[in-house]
Amino acid sequence: MLKAYVTAVGNASRGLAIVATALVITSMLVICQMIAMRYVLRQPTIWQTDFVVFSATAAMFLGAPYVLLKGGHVGVDVVEMMVGNRIRAVLRVMASLLGLLFCVIMLIATWIQFHDAWAGNWRHSSVWAPPLWVPLAALPASFAMLCLQYVAQIMTLVSALAAPVANGRRSVERKPDTNPHPREIAQ
Repeated sequence: MLKAYVTAVGNASRGLAIVATALVITSMLVICQMIAMRYVLRQPTIWQTDFVVFSATAAMFLGAPYVLLKGGHVGVDVVEMMVGNRIRAVLRVMASLLGLLFCVIMLIATWIQFHDAWAGNWRHSSVWAPPLWVPLAALPASFAMLCLQYVAQIMTLVSALAAPVANGRRSVERKPDTNPHPREIAQ
């Protein structure tokens, strides 16, 4: 069951990464179109700047679960390197729990903002004036996916900590020069 959940959440994170990539590529194409409109055709641009800002922001948040999945986030591991494998694993669980708590708080806050924009029919204050619920929808979706990804990571780490002792060593313990990531433990 754990493996199925971790796989499903990982696939959903990969799917959002594809959407994030498409948004970045689309933003780059819109910038090129905006430059051509402005400087080649001498035409005004109305929607392009807002679209690029909204798309790039959505891409950043939608890509975050994939970054967590791959362990691509920037971290300071000085303390982690000074302690043993068991304490390192416990620290990772604690850090993941704090990350999950932050994401749950942000999920609630961004859902409230999204709902207010939807219910109040908020519009952006530009000439284009798109409804704000559209770009804001990426925020609760991203934080919900981050919560699911953190739960998968925590479940993987805890299952590795609780693994039965084999040959006098726990499965989470490794050579001192290796530092397993949760995605390595799940495999």
